[in-house]
Amino acid sequence: MKTKVTIQEIADFTGLSKFAVSRALSGKSGVSEQTRDLILRAAGRLGYFKDNPAAAPAESFSKSELPVIDDGAFGGTVVILFPNIRYQNPESIYWGPLFNGVTSRLNARGIHILTLTEPSVDQLFTLLNPQAIRGIITLGSISTSILLEIKRLRIPVVMVDHLDPAFHCDSIFTDNLAGMQEIMLYLLRKGFRSFQFVGDITDAHSYYERWLGFRFALDEHQVPHQQISELTGKSIGNQFHETFVRHVQPDKLPEVFVCANDFWAKITIEALAGMGVAVPEHCFVTGFDNTYSEDPILATVHVDTEQLGVRAVDQMLWRISNPESCRERKMLHADVIVREDIASRR
Repeated sequence: MKTKVTIQEIADFTGLSKFAVSRALSGKSGVSEQTRDLILRAAGRLGYFKDNPAAAPAESFSKSELPVIDDGAFGGTVVILFPNIRYQNPESIYWGPLFNGVTSRLNARGIHILTLTEPSVDQLFTLLNPQAIRGIITLGSISTSILLEIKRLRIPVVMVDHLDPAFHCDSIFTDNLAGMQEIMLYLLRKGFRSFQFVGDITDAHSYYERWLGFRFALDEHQVPHQQISELTGKSIGNQFHETFVRHVQPDKLPEVFVCANDFWAKITIEALAGMGVAVPEHCFVTGFDNTYSEDPILATVHVDTEQLGVRAVDQMLWRISNPESCRERKMLHADVIVREDIASRR
């Protein structure tokens, strides 16, 4: 007796990712109408809808009848690469809008979308024909080994929120340096002189740039600073609360904890609360990205992540038409948000 048709079988039949097949069958966004139609018709051909025939198109097709990739500047297929499905996925507060920006722009241009998550080097393109891929847009930190595999395929790449010295391509960033310097300028003008930076600056290039903005501002205004190194290293990401409590003394608090993003700000506030330290009564906390508005975060930076995705697609389309032009790094300005009702409690 034949078992139920699986999503993997449909993915194998069409050459698309399981993620794309799952999104199409569940009616969710993330795939173009052309790709959705292709998946639905393949599912019908394989018998996926046998218990509900009205749910699938009536026509069937073989692999040889799959749509032909357009040879023009637009059309064809673009791969969206998520490196870590646990944190970087379409449902996340930060990456979700970015993903929507990419997919909505690609859909508007009639471009097929394939989404890959956490691929290994060995199976990165085992289901794909590289000659059919017009470009790759990566979202977040990508391992060097995967980037080198992509480099071997000679496919145009645009990276969002990541750089790697081993792989040169176009990139799209928020202006992290300027955003953090603006936060620091506000704090220094308010008279604050004691700070600690919180966040693993090795985890993402954006975090490292925000750390640089923090240090540049202190150096420019000749403010002495002794950073607790454990608050910026990998150990803080692995065991945050234990590391934080071990190195932060309640009777020797800085005036402000400047965090790499709002997530780090949120868990810093939670760790302080566990130590009996109230925010903002005893000290202040700032963030970045504007993702946790309900927390007592003094200042943050609003990052338009959806616009980052849109601009990544625009850069990809330009790169396809201009393959020999110099590589470009584009930065989008971000606005600092200060919650003056919190600041007034100082």
